[in-house]
Formats: sequence, structure tokens, C-alpha cells
Amino acid sequence: MKKVTTTNAPAAIGPYSQGMVLGSLVFSSGQIPINPATGEIAGTTITEQADQSCRNVGAVLEAAGSSLEKVVKTTCFLADMADFPVFNKVYEKYFVSCPARSCVAVKELPKGVLCEIEALAYLEKE
Repeated sequence: MKKVTTTNAPAAIGPYSQGMVLGSLVFSSGQIPINPATGEIAGTTITEQADQSCRNVGAVLEAAGSSLEKVVKTTCFLADMADFPVFNKVYEKYFVSCPARSCVAVKELPKGVLCEIEALAYLEKE
């Protein structure tokens, strides 16, 4: 196993890594909408926060040698399922390969954010 680390996504806020590579698979930790440059939550709307969460997932995957186009499965967490349609509009701009997905509403997310996204992607064999 190899840890994935990048300054282009928020640092882990607990005892975990931003991602892990095992064989030809990349597992990203859940990415919340923290701007890695400022350490602050990006925006107050689901549109702004979903956009930053997607960019953070992309940064972790890129650091591992993969990309959003190689995602095979995501798990998405929403603070309010009423945000689902708007979240989807942002999500579809990033996850163009339409990976398998689970999306659930949860009672609360870290730092009071509106969404969190984790992904499973593959690495091309060289």
C-alpha cells in the first residue's frame, strides 16, 4: 500500500490519509469542501461546496496517478437530501464517465459542511 499526499487537497483532519493506492486501485478519503490554499470552507451554497469537494477528489486522484475520468465508484454524503438535484448538476460536470454511485443524506458532516465525496478509481498499467 502507498499513501497519497498532496497540497492540492485539504490535509487530513484526523488519523487517516488523503488516499491510498493498492495495486491498480486508488481509494480517496472523503473530501469535504475545504479550499486547500486557505484551509477555509469554500462557499456557503451546495453549488460552491460540491464544486470544491469535486476538485479536492480530483487533486487526490491526480496525486496518485489517476483522474476523475478513471473513477469507477463514488460515495456521496449530503447534509440535506433536498440539495440532491443541485449537487447532481455540479457532480455531472466532474464525473463525466458516470461511475457507480451511492448518495445518502447524513445527520452531520465534519465542520458543518453540506457535502462530502469519496471515490474509487483505477490506475493505468504502464
